[in-house]
Amino acid sequence: MDQLLAIRAFARVVEAGSFTRAADTLGMPNASLTKAIQSLEAHLRVKLLQRTTRRVSVTPEGAQYYEKTQRLLKELDDVDASFSAAQSRPRGHLRVDMGSSVANLIVLPALPAFSAQYPDIRIDMGVSDKHVNLIGDNVDCVIRGGELTDLSLVGRQVGSASWVTCATQGYLREHGTPKRPSELEEGHRIVQYLSTRTGRGMPLNFEKNGEKVEVGGRAVGVNESNAHVAAGVAGLGVIQTFRYAAAPHLKSGALVPILEKWQPPPYPFYVVYPSNRYVSNRLRVFIDWTAELFSALE
Repeated sequence: MDQLLAIRAFARVVEAGSFTRAADTLGMPNASLTKAIQSLEAHLRVKLLQRTTRRVSVTPEGAQYYEKTQRLLKELDDVDASFSAAQSRPRGHLRVDMGSSVANLIVLPALPAFSAQYPDIRIDMGVSDKHVNLIGDNVDCVIRGGELTDLSLVGRQVGSASWVTCATQGYLREHGTPKRPSELEEGHRIVQYLSTRTGRGMPLNFEKNGEKVEVGGRAVGVNESNAHVAAGVAGLGVIQTFRYAAAPHLKSGALVPILEKWQPPPYPFYVVYPSNRYVSNRLRVFIDWTAELFSALE
């Protein structure tokens, strides 16, 4: 039995919650992965996993074994990295995930420069406003906005984005230009961004000299960031979005900023990765590069 391979296989099943998904992410046949874990259980004389037709659960002994072996695997990865880092440039496969506007307006336009600097790093990019399961989907990192609440994840703040509230000139001619946020509740149409987690519309937030105002209600709801901006450009109503996302339309005059003295605080962005995941050279340089990109945002 290759005990190290068996331990890594066991860890991936625990993290992915599935034998099939774990086998896919490790690039090995399902039967080989199953055999490796069975051999590990026979070697330890302990049942690590309880497998049914629908799900895989970890036994109390398995949870304890996972916790202890994760520390050993991380130390081993650290030892390997300390010898290889100085001798080779970053290389390998990097799986990242991010929202639509971040991908299309920030990361993808600059990615050729990253690829030219690190030609041996292959990036698979997931693009969606839906939040992925970093461990279960075997993603190395995600770029996320908002404060971190999941203690199983580690995040480095790479920057922040300012907000803008805006609408088309045609819309404002028809409905008037509000002077205070409360006026948005009087005959205005609001295009809300819908949370991909809850499906609920995100309220428009305003702040001035310590006074905070929240405006709800909507005429249209959109759950994808680029489509949300497009709805505003189409004249469907008032939108509140990141300034970088609306910047081309503000510059062209397709959108007009309103309530500029009522600005909510900037929105923080993080590169997030599992706390038990070793930070490889390729991930480290990607995080540093992402921080440089976000430092240029308004």
